[in-house]
Amino acid sequence: MQGYAINEKRLAQKQQEVQTLKDGIRILSRAIEQKADDQNLDWLNHFAKGLELLDDYDHENLDKKGLTKKKTNYPGLADYQSVISSMRSEFESGVFGIEKDGSFESAVSQIGKGFDEEDFYPTLEEKAATLLYLIIKNHSFVDGNKRIAAACFLLFLKQNNILHNSEGIPIISNDALASLTLFIASSKPEEMDAVKKLVISVLNRNRE
Repeated sequence: MQGYAINEKRLAQKQQEVQTLKDGIRILSRAIEQKADDQNLDWLNHFAKGLELLDDYDHENLDKKGLTKKKTNYPGLADYQSVISSMRSEFESGVFGIEKDGSFESAVSQIGKGFDEEDFYPTLEEKAATLLYLIIKNHSFVDGNKRIAAACFLLFLKQNNILHNSEGIPIISNDALASLTLFIASSKPEEMDAVKKLVISVLNRNRE
């Protein structure tokens, strides 16, 4: 009974901490909207999109669709393999990039599939998010799955001219890419839609 009471107390404390964080995100987001022109909040404006993403994730309000719907320029399997080959010298592993099965090719081909003339993934952002997710989750390589997935993701964006925004700035930073990659790797299968929406939301909002 004593152990149960202690656990109940800890659980209540943890729930309160989570609620405090949620409230903080909402307050900061509102402050950004109300005082966007205030010079003293320039540092806060810098993190506005991140705070909005946290709030949207919390409220299950992430973007379901990408912004860019146009003819896709698909890199070929050889293009992806060339990138993987070029990465080998950067990592001290004799098994980096060695495929275990055919699941890498399956992931690459999956994003181009559809029914009749309708793509399963109509926008470039949806295709890119699916590619990143599948390569990570398929564990196609003996070593380097996450690094390879991130590199292939960037190649797809570059091939379709959406790796940079209109000002020439990459739409995803190194830290954001690493975080998303690790986020996908640690996610559960039933969370697939949520994590893909997060990737799509990051790409959408940084394209604006």
